[in-house]
Amino acid sequence: MTSASENVIKPKPSFILINDSKKFIEYQTALESMEATVNSVNSGDEAETVWFLQHPEVYTAGTSANQQELLSPNRFPVFKTGRGGKFTYHGPGQIVGYVIVNLQNQKKDVRAYIYKLETWLIKTLKVFGVVGERRLGRVGIWVASGNSINGDPIDKKIAAIGVRIRNWITFHGISLNVHPVLNHYDGIIPCGIKEHGVTSLADLGVKTEIEEVANVLKQNFEDTFECELLTKNNFLQKKENK
Repeated sequence: MTSASENVIKPKPSFILINDSKKFIEYQTALESMEATVNSVNSGDEAETVWFLQHPEVYTAGTSANQQELLSPNRFPVFKTGRGGKFTYHGPGQIVGYVIVNLQNQKKDVRAYIYKLETWLIKTLKVFGVVGERRLGRVGIWVASGNSINGDPIDKKIAAIGVRIRNWITFHGISLNVHPVLNHYDGIIPCGIKEHGVTSLADLGVKTEIEEVANVLKQNFEDTFECELLTKNNFLQKKENK
């Protein structure tokens, strides 16, 4: 027999959404802000936060980066970062989503968290008619792009994932190519993978803008992580009304 308490629908947790998707924020500035937010979430002084933004052109090196995979070291600024992964590119036309959540409030399982990030991206791409897929042994989300001369399948990466976790607080996150200049990836071996390329929504014939993609990302984050994303003012107002 089910008790009355088991039938109570728990309210969804609320996170703060900072939507700076129209802004170009310097990478170092974003890192410093993200670090401060992580510390505040860890201390309980700040709510869990999702931050959408764009960066000016930059190459970033994850903890597994091989210097030989940086082919053009003088092309754009290069930053070493504490996220997992190898070299990647950020720039205008690519939306970045930094996710700062406390896994102690969900499930203390890093693989499960990354799987949720993948699901979030796959659901978002589906809205735009793009089939995004996971690939065993390859991080990120991929789009099938035909076959090579030898008949081997070719994939192109449309979204990257790189995370760091400290005291079960996540940071860094995802990036999704909307309409970046794809040849800016030529200065690196993206994620250390030579045999597959990169693509974007625009490259696949999808006409959309960053703001629209940000809205779809918001909706699918709420669905995937079973939460609601609120502006900081709305979050504080809701907290006061409790």
